[in-house]
Amino acid sequence: MARNALPSISSGEGGLNRYLEEIRKFPMLEPQQEYMLGKRYQEHGDRDAAHQLVTSHLRLVAKIAMGYRGYGLPIGEVVSEGNVGLMQAVKKFDPERGFRLATYAMWWIKASIQEYILRSWSLVKMGTTANQKRLFFNLRRLKGRIQALEDGDLKPEQVKEIATTLKVSEDEVVSMNRRLSGDASLNAPIRASEGESGQWQDWLVDESESQEDMLIEQDELEDRRGMLAGALDVLNDRERRIFEARRLSEDPITLEDLSGEFDISRERVRQIEVRAFEKVQDAVKKTAAERARSLRAVEDA
Repeated sequence: MARNALPSISSGEGGLNRYLEEIRKFPMLEPQQEYMLGKRYQEHGDRDAAHQLVTSHLRLVAKIAMGYRGYGLPIGEVVSEGNVGLMQAVKKFDPERGFRLATYAMWWIKASIQEYILRSWSLVKMGTTANQKRLFFNLRRLKGRIQALEDGDLKPEQVKEIATTLKVSEDEVVSMNRRLSGDASLNAPIRASEGESGQWQDWLVDESESQEDMLIEQDELEDRRGMLAGALDVLNDRERRIFEARRLSEDPITLEDLSGEFDISRERVRQIEVRAFEKVQDAVKKTAAERARSLRAVEDA
């Protein structure tokens, strides 16, 4: 592969499998690695840093792209559009905001893929209203949820349920279902679980936990650790010692031992512990609220 070039999906049955095997060779980044690479690109325009950020998240793009297999479009093009969204996310990623790239990039990837699908489908054929577009992107998921997996027209009660859920007319549901059924890929889609669709060959490629799920779980864990570490700064030395000894230690120290250490009563140790916990809890809530506001600002930008 040429320097700073991304893998591509070749045509043919094995193209997707070969692509997935190739992108799994790129390692996932530790939070500190991701932060430093983000700073290098943000401050110095370091292309190598940007390349590492992109390639470490190609599996996330592939996973998201699999959810759009049922629109009759070449999977290689869907993945490529998702990669464009990922690159846009990397360009705008600010590591100082405190959240991981995967959390931020997910929305850019989905938006890029959906825009490509909208461009590829005739607007006359698909419909132009916001409700019709929502129906277009959610019909297959809702059909899976109500177990309407057969080809052909939906049952009247199924049409009514979908129309009510998406706030569209029943005629629109019938019409859209026929359009999607008529233009679906020759490789019939199957539903692996609620909210995910693909083909049998896709789900046989890699049975390990998805890149997206792993990154989200890792983000949440790092977030909790980071907020707790920051919250401990609100405590004085005695409060921190007691809080860590009583609440964070795998083998908590007894009130009796701590009362001897600080030459105070056991009841006083307990009071300090409770007060320290309240202060940490308030600090964590404040940090979480600030991060939520930052994320909303990014999404609205």
